[in-house]
Amino acid sequence: MMSLVAGYLWDRKLTTALNVLLVAIAVALLSVLLAFSTQANARFTRDAEGVDLVVGAKGSPLQLILSSVFHIDQPTGNISLESIDLLRRDPAVARVVPLALGDNFRGFRIVGTESAYLDLQHASLGDGRLNEAVGEAVIGADVARETGAHIGQRFFGSHGLGESGQEHEHQPFEVVGILQPTGRVIDRLIVTSLETVWDVHGIAHDHGEDAHAHEEGDEHAAHGHSESADDHHEHDAHEDREHDADQNAALRPQLQERGALRPEVTALLVTYRNASAAVRIPSVINRQTEMQAAVPAVETARLLSLFGASIAGAQIFGWLMASVAGLAIFVALLAAVQARAGDLALLRVMGAKRSFVFFTVLAEGLAIALIGLVAGLLLAYALLWLAVANFATLSDLGFQPFAVHPGLGLIALGVIVIAIVSALAPALRVYGGDIAKTLGRS
Repeated sequence: MMSLVAGYLWDRKLTTALNVLLVAIAVALLSVLLAFSTQANARFTRDAEGVDLVVGAKGSPLQLILSSVFHIDQPTGNISLESIDLLRRDPAVARVVPLALGDNFRGFRIVGTESAYLDLQHASLGDGRLNEAVGEAVIGADVARETGAHIGQRFFGSHGLGESGQEHEHQPFEVVGILQPTGRVIDRLIVTSLETVWDVHGIAHDHGEDAHAHEEGDEHAAHGHSESADDHHEHDAHEDREHDADQNAALRPQLQERGALRPEVTALLVTYRNASAAVRIPSVINRQTEMQAAVPAVETARLLSLFGASIAGAQIFGWLMASVAGLAIFVALLAAVQARAGDLALLRVMGAKRSFVFFTVLAEGLAIALIGLVAGLLLAYALLWLAVANFATLSDLGFQPFAVHPGLGLIALGVIVIAIVSALAPALRVYGGDIAKTLGRS
């Protein structure tokens, strides 16, 4: 049967190719829309988990959320350090995580923050250790994979969030840890301390944490511990960092003259202790301070609703295209059955059963649908790969072009059902045809 079906399809190469193309375009469109909608929704939900409120400079609430939670937009500005204590003193607030943004390395954003940010992102070390001293950084799994960065490597950050910014050559970073993959935004981030970000921009601040680290080192040496080869390596690295700090201290007055101000942060990620805080804290911040408070759940829902309407409309168009493809298959098979009526009648005379002829026509329609389905999926994956390769926002979202979604099964089922329905009428016409009349007309 299959050889006969293949022969029939090859006999009408142009018609078959056009029908396959219609099915492929419909499948590709539906698959691309499915990938965008499901991955965007899942990524936004996952990255915003644990963040009840974002506090930042006045501006667009959506921009604040996109820049501070999802790291795909420009920050709205900076806010003072006093805002951290203001929120941490509130008994309804369980956690406040400050962020300092503004630089990147090869397009990957450098985030100055505290260790609590790793807990918020459910991140854990895969190699190395956490950053402790100024100038140290831990990198996400995607950063390590795409840049080839490794433990001990030193690099310079570039000003701004694009790759074309000017490098901060006076303050290098040193990779001390690589995080395990999480499937969250932190996979594409470089995490360092707030003090490091301030030093990079020549902003004077209190080095209390560094002094505490030096005291611990002095106490350790006072207990008479011998130095190993690793100790010598750490001592050399420590001297390098002190040298960089000295250079930065010498440059700080010049940088401050260029406009650097007192230490500030870009945004605060807030987690509530109880539900009552959701009613009181945002309104207090928006009405009584120079800052703004934005709720990730509200802003992402608004964003997804805007995209959702467009995606729903495009999905309707996709299914209409699939229906048109089914109609084309119906017309093509009906015309083929009429053209081959004599051949099919001869098959019956030679002993072929009605069911054989019926399923031959049905298989012809299914073959067109299946070829179009495979071609459409390949086209969809190619388009998704090109989109990720050419649009930085999709890369920043961690979009996976070759991910397989359960919804693809529904698309495949829908295309097969449309093909069967389209081929059913021509197949029934052959099944119930009169052999004598058909041969008499032929």
